[in-house]
Amino acid sequence: AQRAASDAHSQARIDMLDAFGPKELKPGQYVWRDVPASAGEERVVVSLSDQLAFLYRGNTLMAVSTISSGKPGRDTPTGVFSVNTKTPMHRSRKYDNAPMPFAQFFTDYGVALHAGYIPGRPASHGCVRLPSAFAKKLYSVTDVGTQVYIGA
Repeated sequence: AQRAASDAHSQARIDMLDAFGPKELKPGQYVWRDVPASAGEERVVVSLSDQLAFLYRGNTLMAVSTISSGKPGRDTPTGVFSVNTKTPMHRSRKYDNAPMPFAQFFTDYGVALHAGYIPGRPASHGCVRLPSAFAKKLYSVTDVGTQVYIGA
């Protein structure tokens, strides 16, 4: 699973160049293009070292977003996961009722993709924070069962 996540992340950087050109995304930015649903199933690839998330539909890269993953000691888990549950507005039971808009949980212990602050570095308690507008769009195209690949 670790190898699949790592390979997916390497390919994603190449696909980003092909799809969007040599683009540097600043914290909180994302790029999105329409890809027909007929292209295939959605999957999310997260690169912790690049602090980027890539959305695929089939083998076609649809979007790339900046992220903020878990800070040192609160590392985001790596491997291959799938979305277990989705909720449009979740509040953290662990961290002071913190808002987690457009939460898509992919572990049994509360780690999710969700809208949040993107400071340009790992800063979360383990979740993958996404820009709000991107999180909302991502939430609208994924389902329970959508694959999530997280690699270093």
